[in-house]
Amino acid sequence: MQISAKELSNKFHGIIEGDENILVHAPAKIEEGFEGAVSFLANKKYEKFLYDSKSSIIFIDKDFDVKQKPNATLIRVDNCYKVFSQILKYFELAKTRSRIGIEEGSHIDKDATIGQDVYVAAFAYVSKGAKIGNNVKIYPHVYIGDDVVVGDNTVLYSGVKVYTDCQIGKDCILHSNVVVGSDGFGFAPKEDGAYEKIPQTGNVIIKNGVEIGANTAIDRATMGSTVIGDGVKLDNLIQVAHNVEIGKNTVIAAQTGISGSTKINKQCVIAGQVGIVGHITIADGTRIGAQSGISKSVSQPLTILSGTPAMSHKESLKSQAVYKKLPELMGKLRTIEKQIEALNN
Repeated sequence: MQISAKELSNKFHGIIEGDENILVHAPAKIEEGFEGAVSFLANKKYEKFLYDSKSSIIFIDKDFDVKQKPNATLIRVDNCYKVFSQILKYFELAKTRSRIGIEEGSHIDKDATIGQDVYVAAFAYVSKGAKIGNNVKIYPHVYIGDDVVVGDNTVLYSGVKVYTDCQIGKDCILHSNVVVGSDGFGFAPKEDGAYEKIPQTGNVIIKNGVEIGANTAIDRATMGSTVIGDGVKLDNLIQVAHNVEIGKNTVIAAQTGISGSTKINKQCVIAGQVGIVGHITIADGTRIGAQSGISKSVSQPLTILSGTPAMSHKESLKSQAVYKKLPELMGKLRTIEKQIEALNN
């Protein structure tokens, strides 16, 4: 796919300096540019690459002071960094949208519903009653269970498994080996010490604009639904247990585990390797540092927490400072003990 400077400028409300007809077909770092590449300059540390970059088009901020004429065509925009993230998305979508059709070796049940411009790769399996929206891309070894719903423009990469009755919204991306709708971890202890499995009868509802990283597992609800809200971004290797609810535009980094029936509200930021107990609520805009342990509800919006057990981030930093001094304090304590013992003798 190729696009001209004029088309890019119109699309992102830019001002062209140079050849408006020059074509590009791929993004590249400004220092690694090549003919046909589009790059950006948002950090002045990289200005030295602007003037001799081999990229054909370079995006810069409207107020950027250019010291000399570069070889590339420039497009000035209001927020270069933000615009270029949209450009990267544009090229990525162009690659996936080019895939259309049903490949030989895939299976689509006769009772499934398939939208327009769908791609189903070889070895993918679409079960009875599934409803696949328009422009959905289903890569090899994807399994879609009975009565699953997949919304328009969603991409399911190789190895994704979506169990029976689960729902995935529009414009979602599920990376390789994501599992949606596996059984929640529910077992009742028996008198003989063994455990009896509690049937997990609910489903998972993933709303619109969600991205889920590789090898993340989202368990179905015991009853009702596990819910992932609009715009949520989950990293790789995250465990979301049964009946969890994650609010709109919350982001969670890798290796975090969320126990059952916990409700995380909107616009929270949760770093890697955080452990969250079950049956609690976390308020809007909460920020949680890496490797924190959350053992109780967070009721105050915009709270910042860290540590195990988690506490106010400022208090956590104070505690860390004291912890570092423990050997020194222990030495002083022993000295005082000896002095007291000498006085007593």
